[in-house]
Amino acid sequence: MLLLNIAPILNQTSAQSASIKPSLILCEGGLTLIAVALAFWLPRLGSGSFLRIEGFFTRIAHRRTLAVAGVGVTAVLLRLAILPLVPIPLPFVPDDFSFLLGAETFAHGRLTNPTPAMWMHFESIHITMVPSYMSMYFPSNGLVLAASKVVFGNPWFGLLITNALMCAAICWMLQAWMPSTWALLGGLLAVLRISLFSYWINSFSGGGSIAALGGALVLGSLPRLVKTMRLRYGMLLALGIALMATTRPYEGLLLCLPVAGYLLHWLIFGKNRPRPALLIRQAALPVALLIGAGAWMGYYDYRAFGSPTTLPYTVDRATYAMAPYYVWQSPRPAPAYRHVVMRRFYFENELAALDDFRKPFGFLKTTLIKIVRSFLFYAGIALLPGLFFLRRVLLDRRIRFLVVCTGVLVAGMLIQIFLIPHYLAPFTAVFYAIGLQAMRHLRQWAPGKQPVGTAIVRFTVVVCLLMAGFRLSAERFQIMPVEFPASEWSGEWYGPSHYGMERAHVQAELERHPGQQLVLVRYAAQHNPLDEWVYNAADVDSSKVIWAREMDAVNNAELMRYYKDRQVWLVQPDTSPATVTPYSIPEQLASVAH
Repeated sequence: MLLLNIAPILNQTSAQSASIKPSLILCEGGLTLIAVALAFWLPRLGSGSFLRIEGFFTRIAHRRTLAVAGVGVTAVLLRLAILPLVPIPLPFVPDDFSFLLGAETFAHGRLTNPTPAMWMHFESIHITMVPSYMSMYFPSNGLVLAASKVVFGNPWFGLLITNALMCAAICWMLQAWMPSTWALLGGLLAVLRISLFSYWINSFSGGGSIAALGGALVLGSLPRLVKTMRLRYGMLLALGIALMATTRPYEGLLLCLPVAGYLLHWLIFGKNRPRPALLIRQAALPVALLIGAGAWMGYYDYRAFGSPTTLPYTVDRATYAMAPYYVWQSPRPAPAYRHVVMRRFYFENELAALDDFRKPFGFLKTTLIKIVRSFLFYAGIALLPGLFFLRRVLLDRRIRFLVVCTGVLVAGMLIQIFLIPHYLAPFTAVFYAIGLQAMRHLRQWAPGKQPVGTAIVRFTVVVCLLMAGFRLSAERFQIMPVEFPASEWSGEWYGPSHYGMERAHVQAELERHPGQQLVLVRYAAQHNPLDEWVYNAADVDSSKVIWAREMDAVNNAELMRYYKDRQVWLVQPDTSPATVTPYSIPEQLASVAH
């Protein structure tokens, strides 16, 4: 009998999180309070040093191309530098496995995979089995991961590059809406808050950086296009729309609506509106790009889901889900689930959230949770002081259009039941623009003719840098992020930690055994559905190790008969420690298996 004594990392982490009271959010809140108090008490503290540092960054910011490139390079170099402390992530939640399935499929030059013969044992959350075996998600994130896997041998480097491009694009977008020094600050804050420790870089889930890159390209191109009517900005705007359409199409549409209104108003009433001939000539290639992206997306939908008009999500949600996405939709009848863990996810997790949403005051409670969760992810507590000048921002003509964009987003999110921070990714650059504009107003605040506002802004940046250091040394000081998935993707200031190690150790151990292996996974009754172990490669039958869900004795025997040349193991992830033992079936069914 083989017994793998693998430490139950998730259980240990949970116990640690429960016993340790200090958290990164608490630390950030405390440092923010100290920074504000210090600004009132000693507003001129360190003014000389701050002026020299600001002068250095101002010189860089005025060289706009250098500033944009510098932000992107900084994001890459810093994340690579902290790899010994924050390593390349392992797949952990179903979203990770779903995106990686898409990546592996694309890396092999296919748009989808045939349904495996024993697919009922391989069903997994967010993976479509019929009419084909493929990730349920839109394809952009999978394509990026696939390209990275082909070029670098590891899909994570694609996330690294897209996060760096996102930060650079945010800086470039901000340059079109505010002074270049503030644009550089915004790009660097995006590096600190998102591109080093957030789940956008430390998991394979969400594709937030791609949608955020698309949104930044659209909003950075818009004012430049109106001002210069150059083809490059039309192409970048179209590229941004295509990126959003193939990652977060609903939220991308919410951004494109005010953008379309802005362009239409310019074309009708703008003083510098182009002549029709010039407009047609300059719009031809951007429109062709959008048509090409739409045609490819339709072909992908046809191959993967059976029809060019059947979008990703549709088949999978119709097969497994009960809870709808929008408030006017009714819950679907419960399907016949073959696996308890999948029923628990769709019934106890999703449908419970819908029921809570529809209770008295449930809408208000859910909306408040959405706001807090989003704010913690994109800004946290350190950037909170600037919001005391939000009223001035709302009346500010410079970014009035971006405020309108935010209003459209809020309306769109109010009618959507669920919200995870990457849903809002197309608006990432909008959030930073509004926050920075609030900080600009704060900087001018001088009660009693003392530079209190300037000091708060300076100390806020210091707090952000200190929090980066705290995240890197969190374990040493016993300051842990909220355990994922209990954090529900809000991600304390930085997170998530390094999860998925148990399954990876089991996989590595079984791959060292001679011959091919078949693993039947048996979950405990209260297993967390987000701690997924049943995941397979794009080509299931040729895999060294196949992961399957344990079903009833007859189905298990049929599975083992189909894979009769494989050594069969039972994995119990919820034991302490997790165990791997040879699998045995009742004697009366042994003949079926053979």
